[in-house]
Amino acid sequence: MTAEPFIAYQDEWLTLYQGDCRRVMVGYADPNYDAVITDPPYGDTSLEWDRRTDEWVGLLRSNQVWCFGSMAFFMDQDKAFRDAGWKYAQEVVWEKHNGSGFAADRFRRVHEFAVHYYRGPWGDLYRDVQTTPDATARTVRRKTRPTHTGHIGNGSYASQDGGPRLMRSVLQVRSEHGRAVHPTQKPLGILEPLIQFSVPLGGLVLDPFAGSGSTLLAARRCGRRAIGIEVDPEYVAAAVQRLSQMELTA
Repeated sequence: MTAEPFIAYQDEWLTLYQGDCRRVMVGYADPNYDAVITDPPYGDTSLEWDRRTDEWVGLLRSNQVWCFGSMAFFMDQDKAFRDAGWKYAQEVVWEKHNGSGFAADRFRRVHEFAVHYYRGPWGDLYRDVQTTPDATARTVRRKTRPTHTGHIGNGSYASQDGGPRLMRSVLQVRSEHGRAVHPTQKPLGILEPLIQFSVPLGGLVLDPFAGSGSTLLAARRCGRRAIGIEVDPEYVAAAVQRLSQMELTA
C-alpha cells in the first residue's frame, strides 16, 4: 500500500510533499496554483527513476503548464494532454553543453524541450513576455512580415534604439553535470524564464515531479511561492537539504 503523503519541508514560500503526485494533487496540495513547471520521467530508458507516470496530466488545475521532455515523450503523451483539454502554445529548446543521448550511432543529443500548454482563452492567461537587453541601437523589431505568414500571431512588440528584444526560443544554459544530486536535475537558468513568463510575482508554482527541488529554488529566487511533490525519499532528502541551505539574493 502506498504510504500516506506528508510535508517534508515548509517555510513561508515553499512546501515540499513526499508522496505520489496523483494523491497529493487530489487531496493535499493547495489547488489554487497559477502554473505548473515540471520535469516528469520521460520513459526513454529502462532505469527505475525514468518510468513514466500515468494520469497526472488530467489532475492539473491551473491553466498553464511547462513540461520538460524528449520528442519521444511528447509523441507518446500527446493524446493525454489533448484529452485533458490542454492546447499547445509554444516550446523552448534547452541547449546544454554536454550530451544526454545513449546511442553512439546517432547525432549527439544536446537538447531537451520545454513545451508550454494552456487551457481557456489565450488572452486570459498571465504572460510576462521575456526579453533580453542586447538589442543594437536603431534597431526595430517585428518589421513587416513575409507574405506567406499571413496574420498568424501578429503582434505589436517593437524594440527601438537599443531597447530589449524578445528572448529567443533556444536557450543555452549549462547543465548541472558534475554537481547534480538528481540524474535529470535542471539548472535554475532554464527554469527561471519559464516561471517569470507564466507566474506573477507572489504567485504559486506547482511541480508534481520535484526531484531535488530545483523548481522550488528557482521560484523562490524569482519571488514566487511553490509547491513541490516527490515520491522518492532519497530525492526528497536531497531537496530538503538544498532548500534548507539555499542562499537567496535580493
